[in-house]
Amino acid sequence: MGQNTNHLHDESQIMDSMMQSIKKRDYNKYPPPEGFPELKDLILEDLGLNNEFDTLITAGSTESLYLCTNDILSPEDNTITCDPGYLIIDNFASRFGDHVKSVPIYNKECGYKLTPELVRENMDSNTKLISLVDPLNPLGSCYTKEELKEFADIAWDNDIYLLHDITYRDFAENHQLMAKYAPEHTVTVYSFSKIYGMAGMAGMRVGGVPEVIKSIKSIVINDLGTNVFSQRGAIAALKSKKEWLGHIRNTTRSNQEIIKKAVDQIEGAFIPVYPSNGNMLVIDIYNTNVTPLAISEYLLDRKVFTREGSYTSKDFGHRYLRVSFSIPPSDIEYFAKIFIEGMNTLHGSSK
Repeated sequence: MGQNTNHLHDESQIMDSMMQSIKKRDYNKYPPPEGFPELKDLILEDLGLNNEFDTLITAGSTESLYLCTNDILSPEDNTITCDPGYLIIDNFASRFGDHVKSVPIYNKECGYKLTPELVRENMDSNTKLISLVDPLNPLGSCYTKEELKEFADIAWDNDIYLLHDITYRDFAENHQLMAKYAPEHTVTVYSFSKIYGMAGMAGMRVGGVPEVIKSIKSIVINDLGTNVFSQRGAIAALKSKKEWLGHIRNTTRSNQEIIKKAVDQIEGAFIPVYPSNGNMLVIDIYNTNVTPLAISEYLLDRKVFTREGSYTSKDFGHRYLRVSFSIPPSDIEYFAKIFIEGMNTLHGSSK
C-alpha cells in the first residue's frame, strides 16, 4: 500500500505476452530506440490523439520526467510545482533550472490542487515550466476541462511548457488531456506502472508537435531502447484493456469505501480528497495526536507498508499518511482493521 502499484491483475494476456517474449529469447535483441511503432500507435489511440502527435518510449516514466526537465529548462528558468506533490519532479527541475517554486496546495480553498489562479500569483518572467500531476500523487485531486483550458491560456500567453503527468489517469472518473488544449506547449508523461500493473517497465511522452519530441530525443542517453519484453507486455496491455479496466476501477473504488469507513471511526482523522481519482489517498491524522511515523511503523510491524507524508511533502508531511488501494479487497479489510487498532492504541499511549 506504499508503492501505488497495482496488484489486481490476474494471469492475463499481459503476462502471457511477456512470457512468450522471454521464451523466444527476445532479450537477445535490441529494440527500436524510440519504441515499437505498434506500441506508439496504440498509446496515441488510447489517449484519443491523432498522428500529428509524436511519442517516445522510455524505461519508466521517471526517465521521461528527467529528460523533459533537462530539455525544457535552461539555467535561468524556473519551474512551478505544488506541495504536496511528486518531489522527484522538484529534484529534476532544480537540477536543470534556476529555481523551483513549490506552491502550497494543502487546503480546501484551492481544492487541494495547483489552480490557474495560484500559478498566476507565483509565476514571473523566468517561469518556463508548470508541473501538473493529474490525478495528483498523493491526494488524488484531478483537473476539470475548464481548469485545463485556463492553463492552456497561461501557456500560450507566456510561452510556458506544461508538464502533464497522467500516470494515474485511468483510475479517474473523468480525466481530460492537456495536450488537446495546448498541444505545442504540452509534454504528456504516460506510465505503464499503475493501471497496467507493470511497475517500472515503460513510460512515454507525447509532444504536441514532432519538434517538441525531436528536441527531447536529442538528449536521450539510452539510445538502445527499452527492453523488448516490457514493450511486448505493454502492447498486450493496451489491446486487452477493455477486458479488465472496469474490474480494476470498480475494485479500487469499493476499496476506497472500506478505507473511508475505517477513517471515519477515528476522531480527528479525515480524508481531504474523497473519492480519490488515483489509486491512492491521504489520511490526515494531525488532530489525533498520532504522528504519521508512529502509525506507519505500527502498520509495518504488522506487514502493512504505507508512506508517511514526508515522502510527498516538505511542508505538510507531518499531517498525513498516504495509502494506495489497488490491492485485493481482503488486504484492504486487513489494513482497515489494523489501522483502527493502531490509531486507538497509539492515541491512548500518547495521553
